[in-house]
Amino acid sequence: MSQTETLIETPEARGPQRADRRAFFATAFGAAAVGAGALALTTQPAAAQTIASEVDVLNFVLNIEYLQANFFAVATGGAALATADISGSGTAGAASGARAVSFTDAVFGSIAKEMAADALAHVRFLRSSLTTAYAVAQPAIDLGSTPTSAFSGLARAAGLVGAGQAFDPYASEENFLLAAFMVKDVSVTAYGGIMGLITTRAYQEAVGGMLAVEAHHAAAIRGLLYRRGLSTPSLIDASEAISNARDTLDGAAADLDQGVRPSASASGAAIANVAPLNANGLAISRTPQQVLNVLYLNSGTATSGGFFTAGVNGTIKSTATS
Repeated sequence: MSQTETLIETPEARGPQRADRRAFFATAFGAAAVGAGALALTTQPAAAQTIASEVDVLNFVLNIEYLQANFFAVATGGAALATADISGSGTAGAASGARAVSFTDAVFGSIAKEMAADALAHVRFLRSSLTTAYAVAQPAIDLGSTPTSAFSGLARAAGLVGAGQAFDPYASEENFLLAAFMVKDVSVTAYGGIMGLITTRAYQEAVGGMLAVEAHHAAAIRGLLYRRGLSTPSLIDASEAISNARDTLDGAAADLDQGVRPSASASGAAIANVAPLNANGLAISRTPQQVLNVLYLNSGTATSGGFFTAGVNGTIKSTATS
């Protein structure tokens, strides 16, 4: 079996505990669809809907999971998602530009492979829950390393590279770590922001479970950045620059996004910033529109750009709030 085949099969081979967890979520979605008629609400044409339905929200999340799953899959296994995992409604596209990373840190490589497997499991879970009648296809996704790629655009907005220069996420472990930080933190804020749009309890439990996984992933990335940043301070500086760029893009009035720069306690000892929180110890969240502002690399009104060159698929695709 090839390395890519091993990666694709990983979610099904990770032991009874994960299988049981997926079975619980699948049962929860099934119960909601039968007991509450949740999926039946989406049979009306999209144009007739005045507010985003729960299925619209789940499809919005599916777009984000397509982005993550392909990024980590190619970086750790050399191949993007299979055709069977990306078909659906809307304009289908390819995830292009990524390539495998040469990991020298076995622990880091193992963590990245776990993230790849978990993201693929999320894609398959969402697609099976929505069914082929409602799941959107994977849109065109830019994962490249050219000067005009999305990663380079965000790196340029953060001041990590100059005008016309490229940021290559796959050239080194450090670059890959920064690229993972660029997208993973955004997914956590996206999941947090949609929780208020979901009212069916079974859906809340399932999405809450995925939110927890995303938060664990983000914490692992931030922890690796912090540890390496202690000996390579430029990594900590880069995390702050990326967080500032995301804050500028999302249009939020407050400066909430944070890198991993430590603060000092009363005694002068360094306090890590692995968990980005507000003064009340609460994690930040973004509305779907703010998430798209960041992923489209556009602080204004847009329906495409950045990582999604032709926009995401589904009803929630514009940065406009109305």
